[in-house]
Amino acid sequence: MTTTATAAYWEPLWAGGRRYRQLDRPENRLMDEHLGPGRGRPALDIGCGDGALARHLHHELGYRTTGIDISPSAVALAAAHDEGPTPGPAWRCVDITTSDLTDLPEPAYAVITCRLVYRWMEDKTAFLNRVRHLLVPGGTFWVVTEIAGRREDTDPLRGLGIRPAEVETLTSGWSAVQAADLDVLRCYALHP
Repeated sequence: MTTTATAAYWEPLWAGGRRYRQLDRPENRLMDEHLGPGRGRPALDIGCGDGALARHLHHELGYRTTGIDISPSAVALAAAHDEGPTPGPAWRCVDITTSDLTDLPEPAYAVITCRLVYRWMEDKTAFLNRVRHLLVPGGTFWVVTEIAGRREDTDPLRGLGIRPAEVETLTSGWSAVQAADLDVLRCYALHP
């Protein structure tokens, strides 16, 4: 059985041309308000996919950003979109659940983002512990995830979101938790 937290699951989807919900202005605006200017501080985008969020952090907010994804095709797609006069984010093919985190470009990050990825983590507690290990004191873990039950009953994606117990796991153990809703999504700014 292939689990959803492996390259064996995600690589064929990305390689086959599958794309996911794009960033939009309301989501960017909310993220900008919670994360603020980067001023060259390091940021890590977990599950970077096509790289849109990592590029936003890097070029628009001024973070020194690394985008990681478990899928080599997603990382290649993200890197292919880097065009322009200034260097873009660093891209790495990394499994956040099993890879050696010392191989990342920075030992710790001021901002770590996780957009539409948390739901797919099989061991959410272990994942959150790895994130906490990488987050600087006073940093922000920005999570965007779908919440279960927000879609119409007839929507085939109705069960896609996280359930209350998974929300509890996500939000427990942080010194500050801020949440904001965007349609079926909820955005969390979590602080150690």
